Amino acid sequence: MPSFQCAVITGACGGLGQSLARQLLGSGAQVALVGLNHDTLKALQALAPERCRIYTPDVSNAQAIQAMAADCLKHWGAPDLVIANAGVAGGFETSDPADLAVMRRMLEINLLGVATTFQPFLQAMLDSQRPAALVGVASVAGWRGMPGNGAYCASKAGLIAYLQSLRAELRPSQLTVHTISPGYLRTALTAGNTFAMPGLLEPDEAARDLLRGVAQGREHIVLPRRIGWLSQALSLLPARWHDRILLGQPRKPRAHQAGATPIPGLSDTPLQRTL
Repeated sequence: MPSFQCAVITGACGGLGQSLARQLLGSGAQVALVGLNHDTLKALQALAPERCRIYTPDVSNAQAIQAMAADCLKHWGAPDLVIANAGVAGGFETSDPADLAVMRRMLEINLLGVATTFQPFLQAMLDSQRPAALVGVASVAGWRGMPGNGAYCASKAGLIAYLQSLRAELRPSQLTVHTISPGYLRTALTAGNTFAMPGLLEPDEAARDLLRGVAQGREHIVLPRRIGWLSQALSLLPARWHDRILLGQPRKPRAHQAGATPIPGLSDTPLQRTL
């Protein structure tokens, strides 16, 4: 296990986030766990109560995240690892006005939430003058838009570009920026998918590969690597052929459809969803 001393993880309540938390706590690190399910976080905290702090802010709420970061910095000082892992997924239909609220919320969590997570730690990490890493969990879905998945793909494509910009800005420092592009992980976000998921990876394996890759200084990490090769091979096809292949696949369930995963902060009422 790579040696990190103090880590912050958002989206720690499930899937990849839980696996990262367990592995970092198991390695002896101090870990701040950020998620929305207090009971789940408490169960993780029980693994190492003296080295674990838990917080339940919404990652799109800058004021709440800044309060969380202030508490972490007060007790532990600057972390050497911040993993912005919180994210939501769901289908999107541009013709449905209610889905505009879905896109807005997805951008708030998947894109803005990463910058909101990094911001209050950044200066302290720079001031420490110690090697440290900022990790953003994007997706291979950010490499190319997919039918019926425009909101998610847009949020992850925007995140990839944001991480590129941040990486360039921080080149002179000891702070590194890492873009994680998972394919399909066996988590709640993929449980409702009815389409083929090549290279489906268990969260524990993905967490090990992620931490190892960050420790090795890899700036772009695809999980698993073979799904990246497949995506790149498909990208060599003419766009019309590529689109035709994707159009033949079942689509990601949209909010409030069977198999969809909940999107925190998205109202259940159609009227409010359009506001």
